[in-house]
Amino acid sequence: MANKRDLKKQIKYICGEIAVECILAREYVDGINAEKMNEIVFEIAELQQKSLKNATFSFDKTPKDFGNKKEYHHAAGAYFKNAYKVFYAEFNKHIQAIVKQMNELLPAAQREMNKKIANA
Repeated sequence: MANKRDLKKQIKYICGEIAVECILAREYVDGINAEKMNEIVFEIAELQQKSLKNATFSFDKTPKDFGNKKEYHHAAGAYFKNAYKVFYAEFNKHIQAIVKQMNELLPAAQREMNKKIANA
């Protein structure tokens, strides 16, 4: 990860794209439950808000807690690497659950058509 600003841009982009897909499906796919699709859009908005809020991490130690600055930087780097890894895993888990909900709302005929398009 380059920096926190890029992470937040990625979160906004991913959530925005998935929300647009929900809105397009709601408007243009016959036989879809519009109310449940709206609930998914709200869930995406909540995920985005929560993820943006939780994208900041703080290392609770100072250089004085270590023998030298090299040890401090190594420990801080390991902490941030692990924190972002956990953050990404949790975010991706939520995204996958939302996509699964979206796919379950699609009528069977639309799902088959999507499979054919994807395999072409």
